[in-house]
Amino acid sequence: MERGDEAMSLLDFGLIHVYMGEGKGKTTSALGLVVRMTGCGGKTAFIQFMKGWLYSEVRGLSFLPGVKLIQTGRPDYIYPGQIDPVDFAEAEKGLQAARQVLLSGCYDLVILDEINVALSFGLVPLAEVLELLKRKPLHVEVVLTGRNPPTELIEIADLVTDMAEVKHPYRKGILARKGIDC
Repeated sequence: MERGDEAMSLLDFGLIHVYMGEGKGKTTSALGLVVRMTGCGGKTAFIQFMKGWLYSEVRGLSFLPGVKLIQTGRPDYIYPGQIDPVDFAEAEKGLQAARQVLLSGCYDLVILDEINVALSFGLVPLAEVLELLKRKPLHVEVVLTGRNPPTELIEIADLVTDMAEVKHPYRKGILARKGIDC
């Protein structure tokens, strides 16, 4: 059997996680799972929505065996009300990549980074994401990150973590720092 077959997978069953909230740490937590999966010899697909530039995590993931990174999005921030047609096209690329890697069954862990934001901005259809999650192979663990996930995602998830901001250095004027925030 090939590595992607369920009989050869690392996990007996995979759960659905949602990492949400206004606080820092959603992508960072997902990256921690990548490190754990890599340490067990597992394979991860990490798909970033709305992140079309070179974050430090992109460089870091390149050092980990068994990790496939796919980035989609423009190389700048997107704000509600300022969405460009290219943003829809990039989000569709991310959704197509998610379909391909998730349904292949070749990965133990699939992370859909910032998909919750893409959903809240209307860049990807909720019905398609829900259908994709319904069709995921039994053994694949899936993590959806980002602020403002729709209620329907929270309802189908097995694990939901809400990152609440209690205190943040940004409030003191300390901007994103290399190696910590970006």
